[in-house]
Amino acid sequence: MSRDGNRLLLAAGFAPRYAERPLDDDALSAARDAVERVLRAHEPYPAPAFDRRWNIVMANRAAEPFLADVDTELLRPPVNLVRLGLDPGGFAPLVVNLTDVRAVFRSRITRQLAIAPDAELTALYEELLDPHSEDASSRPVASDVVIPMILRLHGREVRLFSAITTFGTPMDITLDEVAIESYYPADTESAAYFEEPGAIRTGVEGWGGGGNRPRDDRSVLGSVPV
Repeated sequence: MSRDGNRLLLAAGFAPRYAERPLDDDALSAARDAVERVLRAHEPYPAPAFDRRWNIVMANRAAEPFLADVDTELLRPPVNLVRLGLDPGGFAPLVVNLTDVRAVFRSRITRQLAIAPDAELTALYEELLDPHSEDASSRPVASDVVIPMILRLHGREVRLFSAITTFGTPMDITLDEVAIESYYPADTESAAYFEEPGAIRTGVEGWGGGGNRPRDDRSVLGSVPV
């Protein structure tokens, strides 16, 4: 990882090799545009981009309808994807298989912390991913391919699985730590939920700055807190 590489170089008395610039820096414009293209291309299905602490830096507008009933405190920047998914004021009441979703988050963040310890990420883990906090009422889900996230939305069950996209060979710490999680429908009924005419707005939203909601169609964070 670029951040750890810099630490090793500094410890050995050398200058750091990798720069760390905010995502809206001119030097990162091509990479920022690439993230926006990926997010737009994934519509009508939701996709957020987030940093190493799971704070959302951009998202396509297909993700916005999921925020309608979210506690406004959870939408204050930085908006955290793990907290949105597991906090009782976020998506947790909508997640049918909350135990499975929590286990997936736990596994991924455990691997992150094993590679690169981080105090803020550790605090998030202890807050929301303690093994003793399992929801016994969640329904187990059998799958031969992937474990879907099942949401109960407007009286319908929507099943989603995700894929992660990252930059190859990044020379900037911010880019090294940005990931895009693209959600896909796991069955035809779930696909129909997103593909109904007028169901989803399109565009890319920024998730920072002075307010609880994205600023406009093309906005991105002025600074990525990594």
